Amino acid sequence: MHHYPLFLLMASLAILTPGPGVLNSLGNALRFGLRGSLPGILGVAGGSFIVAALSATGLGLLLATSALAFTALKWLGAGYLFYLGIKLLRAPAFRFDAPEAKRTGPWRQFAGGMLLQLSNPKSIFFFLAIFPQFIAAGSAHYTSDFLLLVSSYSALLVLIHSAYALLAHSLRRWLDNERGGHLINKASGASFLVFGSLLAASNR
Repeated sequence: MHHYPLFLLMASLAILTPGPGVLNSLGNALRFGLRGSLPGILGVAGGSFIVAALSATGLGLLLATSALAFTALKWLGAGYLFYLGIKLLRAPAFRFDAPEAKRTGPWRQFAGGMLLQLSNPKSIFFFLAIFPQFIAAGSAHYTSDFLLLVSSYSALLVLIHSAYALLAHSLRRWLDNERGGHLINKASGASFLVFGSLLAASNR
């Protein structure tokens, strides 16, 4: 924990790297505005908190040692990303004023963000690799140090994803037309398919 600033730096770089969670936050900001993207961002942050906790349990050890468990979770996550990608590619041009854009409730966005994070085995391996570098399992302050690191990571995620959402929100006025609606769906769908393919091709 003497190197806590280094953890903040490593966590920030990891969160800044584009992935399904970032793409989800960007898409929500384009569809529902800056405030409307917050539930999805909180869902991704909540999923990170759960994943970090699981990485410190037997499940993290199981994924690290069992090829079968890792493969099962990997294909589950890849399948979900493929589903999102195909759904967006087949969707009609998105319209900001369409009724379906207003029907998507915050809890649904929250659940979607959380599911994205929970179905990604790479996030578990990130915490498995990072935490032992900063806290010792036998430390008397293990629980408090662990909570500090996880809370810091989740807070950084909310801040960085909000910055991404602010950037996407600033582009809405340029995309508020039929051509822009097609572009949003096609770009988002293709990106989800790419991330799904990368996850499917990954190994332990």
